[in-house]
Amino acid sequence: MSQHHSELSVKTAKLGRLLRQVKAARSGRPDPWPAHPALYELNTWTWLRRLGMDAGHPVTLGNVPDEELERIADRGFDAVWLMGVWLRSRWSRRRARGDAGLQARCRELLPDGHERDLVGSPYAVAAYRVDPALGGDGELAALRQRLAGRGLRLVLDFVPNHLAADHPWVAEHPHRLVRGNREDLSRSPDNWFRHRSGEAETVFAHGRDPNYPGWTDTVQLDYRVGETRTAMERCLLDIADRCDGVRCDMAMLPVRSVFQRTWGGHFDPPEAQFWPRAIDAVRRRHPGFLFIGEVYWDMEWELQQQGFDYTYDKRLYDLLLTDDARGARLRLNAEVEFQNRLTRFIENHDEQRAALAFGPRRLRAAAVVSLTLPGMRLFHDGQLEGRRLKSPVQLGRWPEEDLDGDLARFYARLTDALRHPVFRLGEWTPLEPQEEWFGNPSCRNIIAHRWALRGHRRVAVANLSPEPAQCFLPLQLPGLGGMNWRFEDLLGEAAYHREGDDLVMRGLYLDLPPYGCHLFDLHHADRPAEDH
Repeated sequence: MSQHHSELSVKTAKLGRLLRQVKAARSGRPDPWPAHPALYELNTWTWLRRLGMDAGHPVTLGNVPDEELERIADRGFDAVWLMGVWLRSRWSRRRARGDAGLQARCRELLPDGHERDLVGSPYAVAAYRVDPALGGDGELAALRQRLAGRGLRLVLDFVPNHLAADHPWVAEHPHRLVRGNREDLSRSPDNWFRHRSGEAETVFAHGRDPNYPGWTDTVQLDYRVGETRTAMERCLLDIADRCDGVRCDMAMLPVRSVFQRTWGGHFDPPEAQFWPRAIDAVRRRHPGFLFIGEVYWDMEWELQQQGFDYTYDKRLYDLLLTDDARGARLRLNAEVEFQNRLTRFIENHDEQRAALAFGPRRLRAAAVVSLTLPGMRLFHDGQLEGRRLKSPVQLGRWPEEDLDGDLARFYARLTDALRHPVFRLGEWTPLEPQEEWFGNPSCRNIIAHRWALRGHRRVAVANLSPEPAQCFLPLQLPGLGGMNWRFEDLLGEAAYHREGDDLVMRGLYLDLPPYGCHLFDLHHADRPAEDH
């Protein structure tokens, strides 16, 4: 990127920040969600711990430095997902500290670690109130206002399938939970646990999905019971009063067909579903509220139809991880309405660190494909700095790492480019690479698409293979003929001039090295890019 463009980007960021502050001061809240938002996931516990170590004093939600919030806003994110703000379970903490495998992993990551660094799982929720160790509910509310003043929305967790095994409902509302008997416990002790209250003894199920053993620090909610669905709807409404959207953990598990496959039995009434009614209740109170579903097993469309705004695109992630360009192309040829409501990522807290999983060259190609697509773009804490060590979610402190400066510069350019309205409001079109010459199949390894908005044009291309690839790329843009065009790579220094008539006849010629990628700003060659 040229020095002129870098200076322009800095000025644009400052102007954007000022406009966000003016709008927030007038309305008290950020603008409505854009069609293709960028979400930044922060592990709240480790984030605050890191800020505190930098500041030399404890940092909670109430005293996050202004410059940290400005840093996040200036990267062009629309929202912050504060993962793990809810009260951690004592049961979960004891389980973590007694797990030999988890302890060994933590000692490997933190040679100077202490038992207190294992703070328990954020997905074994003891109560939907902010953990006092992080600052409590009042500090979260104050931070939300500060985020809104910078145009940032707040996303929090909702864990619909289960609660912490020591949640008050175990004693107070056992009928809301899946119960079993001694035979269940004897046959599958990892999936069930015994709870005693006075002389009474009840066997409860640990939360799980149908394919894996139970999460032993949780108790399974029973969605067959109407009272359970109503109570969880109230929990969701309470959360929605405190944020702008929720990321729903394993959102497919309460779906009737999945729940019955896991636990059997019948719903009361038989046709009951949790999500449509609960989402409708939230939207009646908060019309602009956003629902993001962690969804697997090709159930993305079904959950979208039940009311989710965005659902995880784990299928595309897996295709990129295996260099399956053909599969990725088929995936991107699905209906645009479906594409617009997928959450794209190459890293989150459940997956391996992208810098390690993909490697430095493949990562760039995967990022250009995935994070320039329509839908929601999810970035993970540490991803932008090239972190390679994946820490368990029970760990409250991350290890120090030598970060990747080259990768950080790549992400800075990518997130800078994605701030442009063309990626938020524009028209997206997948492109189909054509053979450079008959019998050269390498074009099949190239993924390409374009964005257009009121004269602004962007073209993303990537070679998803360890071999060079060539193609002619039809751009499918009107008005190309009769003038010269400049293709400026927003991720590097390259710039190319092409004749419009040749672009119309044959397309854009590309010769990409292994895992080569570009994000082109396409504009008239006789006019500077910033005028477009």
